[in-house]
Amino acid sequence: MATRTTRSGSARPRGSGWELAVWYLMRLTGVGLFVLALAHFIIVHFIYDPALQDANWIAARWSGAAWRTADWLMLTFVVFHAFMGVRTVLHDYTEGRTRMILTLLLYLGALLLFAMGTIGLVTFPDAVKVAS
Repeated sequence: MATRTTRSGSARPRGSGWELAVWYLMRLTGVGLFVLALAHFIIVHFIYDPALQDANWIAARWSGAAWRTADWLMLTFVVFHAFMGVRTVLHDYTEGRTRMILTLLLYLGALLLFAMGTIGLVTFPDAVKVAS
């Protein structure tokens, strides 16, 4: 894989294939995660009192499509960014059949976690009654 160095010193793949797309998406998801995670932290820890947050608070927050969409977008960015980062490390230290098998297992694990998170977001009940 041929690379060239950018002004920041990080290697950018040459050409216009999958590796270049992953390179750009890693940067975009990193910026997106910074914005979404910071907004999530501010909302959950400063705007609303954490002592009052329970399952009913989450249900009320997720009653609108906007919050679920924002949380699903954060899930998407986290899964992509994390697993593509692990893929980069895996490709740095393995080769051949081992690399292929581990990459396949990594993709399957990412798909499984993404599906589980999406199912959790989509199927979370709108009203939760917690026993007091």
